[in-house]
Amino acid sequence: MQSSSKAIKTESAPSPVGPYNQAVIAGDWVYCSGQIALDPSSGEMVGGGDVEKETLQALNNLKAVLKAAGASPIQVVKTTIYLVDLKDFTKVNAIYAKTFSHGVTPARACIEVSALPKNALVEIDCVAWLGQSDQ
Repeated sequence: MQSSSKAIKTESAPSPVGPYNQAVIAGDWVYCSGQIALDPSSGEMVGGGDVEKETLQALNNLKAVLKAAGASPIQVVKTTIYLVDLKDFTKVNAIYAKTFSHGVTPARACIEVSALPKNALVEIDCVAWLGQSDQ
């Protein structure tokens, strides 16, 4: 059986800052690259160092990529959160919960990292299933 993949690109989310796609569809799955708090229009960081504002923007960017792929947060089955400071976990978790509060919440990992692109405080990626949903 031959497999194919399709790159997802949307102007509603920031352009990649390296040699990768915003997301790739492979079969019934969409693999979304990590999103940080870049404004899609200006390419500038949002939040001014406020992890809550950065988290909200990163999730908005992720939702825009999911939408371009024909998916929604309810179809997300796995996320990874990268934090520069694990002490921000509670703040990030509260905002994250609002995005993924419908249906079965995704499996997740949360990792503290030494640095992120553009000096971001948070980055979030995900995997979603493109099958049936209750959108």
